[in-house]
Amino acid sequence: MKTLIVVTGPTAVGKTELCLDLAERLGVPIINADSRQLYRDLKIGTAAPTEAQLRRVRHYFVGTLSLDEYYSASMYEQQVMDLLPRLFATSDYALLTGGSMMYIDAVCNGIDDIPTVDDDTRNRLKQRLADEGLEALCEELHRLDPEHWAVVDRKNPRRVVHALEICLMTGRTYTSFRKKETGGGATSRPFRVVKIGLTRPRDEIYERINRRVDQMMDQGLLDEARSLYHLRHLNALNTVGYKEMFACLDGTWTLPEAVERLKGNTRRYARKQLTWFKRDPAVTWLSPDSPEAILESLELRI
Repeated sequence: MKTLIVVTGPTAVGKTELCLDLAERLGVPIINADSRQLYRDLKIGTAAPTEAQLRRVRHYFVGTLSLDEYYSASMYEQQVMDLLPRLFATSDYALLTGGSMMYIDAVCNGIDDIPTVDDDTRNRLKQRLADEGLEALCEELHRLDPEHWAVVDRKNPRRVVHALEICLMTGRTYTSFRKKETGGGATSRPFRVVKIGLTRPRDEIYERINRRVDQMMDQGLLDEARSLYHLRHLNALNTVGYKEMFACLDGTWTLPEAVERLKGNTRRYARKQLTWFKRDPAVTWLSPDSPEAILESLELRI
């Protein structure tokens, strides 16, 4: 049976090099599942594959979008599902990797039809965000849907407000729609899904995050952010890495303060990723330092 191998884990755990190795051994391309790496102008701040890595293994969904293009997990699901039959025509395996939880869930399980928010609810929440601030809306989301509150980016007003819109408009949790309670389970797929989660001791992950941020700064993250500063209102740039650099360029923080904030926010994001992925009993957790063990695990499970 055709098999989609999904390799995931927290940021900076070591997915990139491990998957390059796996892709070469299996003779397959890499399907990117990092939502920010889809944007072509965010190379340094998203740790996008380098030109050498792109030459080494073909990648899909890297640098394909302009910053002002609308994109969603449902669009990603459809495009990956369109791609997979072509990949499976030449191999029994396909390899998907990244840390964007909703994108991975979309491909593995499908996405429910989240209700369209009516204009009244949208306008009411927009006004409440302006009047009460993001923190107050986060507290309400915590009360109405604590499970989604635990994993949502609480610094991202668009995501917090959208979840709260659904809760208030439907009287149900946002989580209930994402768990497919109305549909009786995940969408069936015409292929097997094998999920590998990469893990390290938490202090090691944090040290790797700190080193990665230092490397990004050496590579020119501040200059990259400066070149994008006039576009800072775009949703694609409302993300860890660019928000801190924009605050530095605004004069809100000094550069050392911005770098430390970036490290701290990335560590928090890694914890959120682990919380999300560890809820999935289908994930087999392995060390990224042993591709042989991962291949052995795949052979046992396929």
